[in-house]
Amino acid sequence: MHSNPVIETLLRHASVRKFRDRMPDEEMIATVVRAGQQAPFAMQLGSVILQRGGGFAWGAPLNFIICADAHRIRLIARQRGWDIETCDLSLLLFAIQDAAYMAQNMVVAAESLGLGTCYIGSAPMLAPKIVAECHLPPKVFPLVMLVMGYPAESPPPRPRYPLSFTLFEERYPSFSQEQLDEAMRVMDEGYLAQDYYKADGLKLPVPEDREDRYTFDDYSWTEHISRKMQWAKSPEKLLEHLRACGFELGVGTPRWER
Repeated sequence: MHSNPVIETLLRHASVRKFRDRMPDEEMIATVVRAGQQAPFAMQLGSVILQRGGGFAWGAPLNFIICADAHRIRLIARQRGWDIETCDLSLLLFAIQDAAYMAQNMVVAAESLGLGTCYIGSAPMLAPKIVAECHLPPKVFPLVMLVMGYPAESPPPRPRYPLSFTLFEERYPSFSQEQLDEAMRVMDEGYLAQDYYKADGLKLPVPEDREDRYTFDDYSWTEHISRKMQWAKSPEKLLEHLRACGFELGVGTPRWER
């Protein structure tokens, strides 16, 4: 593979869950967010709420709430004599893309400056609370939280699927049993070698009608992620939270009033 400082930063990435008691300065914060703004976008449908001072996950001094934001574009369109007729589903998909690109640029920028980061994916399930606390207007949905600060640990990069299980030429393949076994082996052996789940006792429970046959000697990523896939069996709670943010999916012309 080719290598340069940008590639090296990307390949070294690992989420940080221990932070030093030191606040990044204003210039560093501005640099990270400005780099986030420079991500590719459809309509700049991403915005950021910054919270600081601690009390965030793993003792991080900064918490960024990256939002899928279709509010500002309406203000601009109305200045031009237009209203938004695009359906909420289309607006939300574009806004999620813009916000996700922005968030990842922020991670890369932060890590290039010596900061540590960790995404907190529960933001959508906390949407009503975030709306109230941060005074989010209609059509702004908290997509993900990103805690950030100076790291107090240096975890190794976590395993990833083999490239052959990710990059497909021209068409999506039918996987052989050997390809599936190899992808699972790479993930599981990689996490076991790092004692990732054992070190922090991270083991999800199984339903009462299912026997748990795993110990921390063989419990690894593929079993863990399979157990996670039992969550959120109904979309109703998430749809309720989207409605709380002003997004009505499955309807035509969007409503902007709250």
